[in-house]
Amino acid sequence: MKFTLLTHFKELEKRSNTGRLVVDVLGAAAEQIRWDRMNPPASLIEEINTGGVALIYPGASDEKGDDLTGVKHVIIIDGTWHEARKIFQRSPYLRDIRRICLKTSEKSMYNLRKNQKESCLCTAECVIKILRSTGNMAQAELLQDRFMTFIRPPGAMRGEVQGH
Repeated sequence: MKFTLLTHFKELEKRSNTGRLVVDVLGAAAEQIRWDRMNPPASLIEEINTGGVALIYPGASDEKGDDLTGVKHVIIIDGTWHEARKIFQRSPYLRDIRRICLKTSEKSMYNLRKNQKESCLCTAECVIKILRSTGNMAQAELLQDRFMTFIRPPGAMRGEVQGH
């Protein structure tokens, strides 16, 4: 499975961005593309047109719910919830893609930013959930380990390390 992280330009500058972890761990199976309203990524639009692509986005799922059967390529909007909403609304090529809302009973472990929604997962957590649900356990565990180290430096409790 391929992952494309459609990333808001502000997100690329943030040390707290988990999209970089996804690309580091998954290598060629993941890419982080800078979202540009005026110049949509031609290669991504081409892949969307060939099919087998799904957008992970909160809200109502399509008729197949969160079933990933037949999905070869997943797009995740990588940014704050405000930025993600803006990207979705200003990117007509995303509106007709199969839309999947990940259902989870787990609370997000992400703790590097204030005002996070408890019911929502960060980018890395979404990828971990998708990897697990598609049977890619080794990659999921590797990303989970890197994610836990990223959000909790060794020996640090939440809030004890400056910038974390």
